[in-house]
Amino acid sequence: MSYIAPVKDMLFDIEHLADIEQIAQMPGFEEAGLDTAQAVLEECAKFNEGVLAPLNVEGDRHPSSWKDGQVTTTAGFVQAYKQFAEGGWQGLQHPADFGGQGLPKTIGAACIEMLNSANLSFALCPLLTDGAIEALLTAGSDDLKSVYLEKLVTGEWTGTMNLTEPQAGSDLAMVRSRAEPQPDGTYKVFGTKIFITYGEHDMADNIVHLVLARIPGAPDGVKGISLFVVPKFLVNADGSRGARNDVHCVSIEHKLGIKASPTAVLQYGDHGGAVGYLVGQENRGLEYMFIMMNAARYAVGVQGIAVAERAYQKAVAYARDRVQSRPVDGSVNGPATIIHHPDVRRMLMTMRAMTEGCRAMASVAAAAYDAAHHHPDAQARKQNQAFYEFLVPLVKGYSTEMSLEVTSLGVQVHGGMGFIEETGAAQYYRDAKILTIYEGTTAIQANDLVGRKTARDGGQVAQAIAAQIEKTEGELVRRDSVAARAVARRLVAARKAFLDVVGFVVQQGKASPNAVFAGSVPYLMLAGNLVAGWQLARSLLVAEDLLHKGQDASFMQAKIATARFYADHILARAPGLRDAIVEGGDSVTALPMEAF
Repeated sequence: MSYIAPVKDMLFDIEHLADIEQIAQMPGFEEAGLDTAQAVLEECAKFNEGVLAPLNVEGDRHPSSWKDGQVTTTAGFVQAYKQFAEGGWQGLQHPADFGGQGLPKTIGAACIEMLNSANLSFALCPLLTDGAIEALLTAGSDDLKSVYLEKLVTGEWTGTMNLTEPQAGSDLAMVRSRAEPQPDGTYKVFGTKIFITYGEHDMADNIVHLVLARIPGAPDGVKGISLFVVPKFLVNADGSRGARNDVHCVSIEHKLGIKASPTAVLQYGDHGGAVGYLVGQENRGLEYMFIMMNAARYAVGVQGIAVAERAYQKAVAYARDRVQSRPVDGSVNGPATIIHHPDVRRMLMTMRAMTEGCRAMASVAAAAYDAAHHHPDAQARKQNQAFYEFLVPLVKGYSTEMSLEVTSLGVQVHGGMGFIEETGAAQYYRDAKILTIYEGTTAIQANDLVGRKTARDGGQVAQAIAAQIEKTEGELVRRDSVAARAVARRLVAARKAFLDVVGFVVQQGKASPNAVFAGSVPYLMLAGNLVAGWQLARSLLVAEDLLHKGQDASFMQAKIATARFYADHILARAPGLRDAIVEGGDSVTALPMEAF
């Protein structure tokens, strides 16, 4: 089954929920209205459907390989990457000053979803390059920008993030890699980095590693970490590729999923020291790396949406084709395709509703990012930045956990054939598992939501979001439709559950930290569920209005039905999560450690 990009649904979100025409009023985005979005998305769909999607299964069956320090990617990847770069897709959201197109994140996010739906393993390479670009734009010197940015933005070179070490996973205070200053202003970098996505490959002429390391005499812990650019090949004064640097891939990992993406172990400095260049100021490396990490966290959330969409499409195709059993209502006299069976319909609706809800949430988050960086009013920029930052752990955490549920259901729809690799359903399930782990596990996203995004400001941003949701509830209850009122009822209950949890986090964060953090992941799931459900409620209002105007009746009716299903079956989970968080913390730590 081939991938068909959901361009119509993406454009619906971009137009009606993210309000692309309002974004097009902001300085720098004047040419980026709905017409531009439609043209870009349609062209992006052609590339991903025709070039990348057919390589997805091939990459799973014939992964990247390592031999004598060299990595060879799956057959077809080199040619596909050349087309990707020549099409300008790497630079879609990046500044025109460095060869990009300068389009809003609102448009770029939809293209990133298509890229990841088509081929998640391939898409990881440009995802990491995006992060490197963001870090250099923010903290890089003019010299570093002039040497590296245009080559990264155009896709001629690729970028990586080098954080993790054998003894330093999520706890980066334990980073031991060192960078020794040299008389010419460069540094010699030594150390081992693991889990480096596309740390070595054959798709680009150079790889620009952004590496965390310690300078001698730096403070202990995270306050003593600096960030360095360490290219695979040094760059000559004229910008051409120079000598090989002292960074080498000593192995790649054998993984559960995303097998075509080479996950490298990199060794720095075994032959005298890898030449590195300081990014920004000494000892501020973690601060700069968080620029990359936040960009990557949002993108990983979009990956969850992407793989869920691919699994949904495959499950629908199978359910329309597989004949098995007589329908319980007798509507077919004999065995029928399984899409006739109520439980299969329930599974497919769950897959559809969760995917569309998270897509809508991600689109609205992208619009907030664009406003935070381009709105002419300073207060509006501040408000949008706070809203976007609150949503990042939801997009990352909830959307990736959602993808596990959806891809698991995809296997279930296939029944026994889903467990057989030849059908392809299992690949999406395996690929999705990493999404809840890398760029910060779900628990790390939840800790961020509790600590930085809720407790730190006394719940002000969370309460402001709840106030916006309450306005949507008011619009719903003023409608005559059964669907709108049903959604309103569920949305009210979910919002109240959310506010109870926000109050609990703020009041008990210091007094009972174990109880609060025991419920951190359920809180993230509740918040993500609520915001996704809120966006589907907004989509219902738009769809009803457009349906009354006679626009695209089947699409609008499907939007309404999907929002209603989400409210009845998914948003309805929120009150139970509230109870587990507010009342269930003590039972999490009640069993003595030695009893496990």
